[in-house]
Amino acid sequence: MRYFFILLASLFFLLSCASQPPEANGQTEIELKSILEKAFAGDADAQYNLGVMYAKGKGVLEDDGEAVKWLRKAAEQGIAPAQTRLGVMYFKGEGVPENDVEAVKWYRKAAEKGDAWAQGFLGVMYAEGRGVPSNAGEAVKWYRKAAEQGIAPAQYNLGVMYAKGGGVSQNFVEAYAWLNITAAQGNKKAFKPRELCKKLLDHASLAKAQERSREYFKKYVVPFQ
Repeated sequence: MRYFFILLASLFFLLSCASQPPEANGQTEIELKSILEKAFAGDADAQYNLGVMYAKGKGVLEDDGEAVKWLRKAAEQGIAPAQTRLGVMYFKGEGVPENDVEAVKWYRKAAEKGDAWAQGFLGVMYAEGRGVPSNAGEAVKWYRKAAEQGIAPAQYNLGVMYAKGGGVSQNFVEAYAWLNITAAQGNKKAFKPRELCKKLLDHASLAKAQERSREYFKKYVVPFQ
């Protein structure tokens, strides 16, 4: 189970590349110079972009230590995506010693600002008891916040929690609804638990679950595509 949640956390990070704010990718020499000047002058957005550039090795040599340095500067100025990425660096031990408590600290700062990826990560930390005492109820709380902002892995995790009754009353209608929308987004891991839930529902309950899934898809998937 521990390995399962670690994999989910890694999946969140990989997918975050597609949903974080615009980054400094493919910068021209003039644009790079401008970012550097702004970052050194204290511009938080430029510091965030520079941190991402160092983390990915785009426009500059890849350097985890420099990535952490600039992400921290932006994070300390309240830039939520920088706080999230800094949390990931602590979680993975990249550029800094691995430290779950620090990861949770930065995830929480961003999550409380409404950053969806941070909310999903924080849910994983509570589910796994990393950096905080294990708390399934808190995991569900943060998964739901992320799921309602269109984060597919959080939607999957929330569906699983409903299926097994972790941190929430077991509810196969809700489980099916959440698993169905993440399956529709291509998450093959959702297929099997969705089918298991389907087998446990009678005809009327399945119809209700599918109606709810359509509602969730329109509300929590379509606006974020």
